[in-house]
Amino acid sequence: MRIVVVDDQTAVREGLVTILELLPGVEVVAAGADGAEAIDLVEQHEPDVVLMDLRMPGIDGVEATKQI
Repeated sequence: MRIVVVDDQTAVREGLVTILELLPGVEVVAAGADGAEAIDLVEQHEPDVVLMDLRMPGIDGVEATKQI
């Protein structure tokens, strides 16, 4: 399973990446800090799953999800 992780808080984002990478069959293909970056990362990497924070500055997770 290919995953993109998006969260504006660095510690949360990096923590999620670390935990997810420990799971068998899971590959974190990218991590981003806001909704705009999430949209770009999904276009570039075509993941199976996007794990996204809902409340972020700029384009929030809800709007980014709509655009994806």
